[in-house]
Amino acid sequence: MTTLAPAGQAAPPAADRRLLIGLFAALGLVMAVWGARMPAVKDAADLGTGQLAIVLLGAAVGMIAGLQAGGHLAHRHGPSRLLIAPTVLLGLALALLGQCRTLLTLVLAAILFGLAHGLFDVAANSAAVNCERAYRRRIMSGLHAAYSLGALAGAALAAATTWIPHRLVFTIVGALAVLSALAAVPSVRAATSLDAAPRDTAPADERETTPAPFPRTTVWLLGALAAACLLGEGAAADWSAVHLRTLESSEATAAVAYALYSGAMSVGRLAGDRLTTRYGATVMVRGGALLAAAGLGAGLAIGTVAAALVGWMALGLGLSTVVPTLITAAGRGGPRAVATVAATGYLAFVTGPAAIGALASATTVSAALAVPVVLAAAVALVARRALESR
Repeated sequence: MTTLAPAGQAAPPAADRRLLIGLFAALGLVMAVWGARMPAVKDAADLGTGQLAIVLLGAAVGMIAGLQAGGHLAHRHGPSRLLIAPTVLLGLALALLGQCRTLLTLVLAAILFGLAHGLFDVAANSAAVNCERAYRRRIMSGLHAAYSLGALAGAALAAATTWIPHRLVFTIVGALAVLSALAAVPSVRAATSLDAAPRDTAPADERETTPAPFPRTTVWLLGALAAACLLGEGAAADWSAVHLRTLESSEATAAVAYALYSGAMSVGRLAGDRLTTRYGATVMVRGGALLAAAGLGAGLAIGTVAAALVGWMALGLGLSTVVPTLITAAGRGGPRAVATVAATGYLAFVTGPAAIGALASATTVSAALAVPVVLAAAVALVARRALESR
């Protein structure tokens, strides 16, 4: 990839971008395997829907702590220094989750899993903004595509290994995450050079449209939009397989739902930087949110396995470029704005599925999944105000 460095400044080392691509992909792999094999975790511990929601709430509590600690540490020491340890911890926590057979042990392991996820998300997104500034072109969607491709690989792996005990799959994938993190240690030294990238090296279209720093209201509005979209992503990770099972699909078909979602999101994100440069951030966010709401909404309303699979695929394609665009927009307000938007968004990513579980226990899974449909429609309505604020 050709880089455009500011005058008098060397192009950023290729290792910096490769490091982020590899770690985003590792996170996607871990999260997809965890989500796609959720029915096996539920069955192994003999959990009801409400009890599974408690496990997810434990992950949410851990992530709240991780996001808070990660924001402070990344601001003080630079985000690149906070990439390796959380990835190692995430892999170990996944392996531990595979060994749990009681509600209590699952909740404790989920807290550790969420803690690692929160630490990583703040560091990775802040480092990605710095990397994009250094390249002086849009690359955020491509970096998030690495997460989606990792998630696609994880979902495919989960679907192909339904005959293998989930505890063994979790252990193997967790070990791969640890090894990938350790292999990336030398690259972190190069990546730390981007932590101090100047703010005026953002992509040209971003530099000219909105001055930094943002008003606080704009930062929180971007955070609210990120929360709405990431709640939908969390629902896909944790509830797509469960939703298909409620429609009496096989376990293998249930795992395919998340694979289709991840594949569609990967395609959208691979093309996202180019499309956003051509059509603009507002058009891409509004159009994508409308597609997500209409697609999943139709899948839930029709209520067949085929319609549900298409609905989850439409959700993935529609949401594919939204969060990367919001994070880039927040980057114009500096690292604290990035941390706020990322923390708000990923808080919804983990608490949203737990809330959906609680609602599903009182109604049905299909009824509860109307929540991300409504929120996606709301994003389409509010996107212009958030992205075009001065």
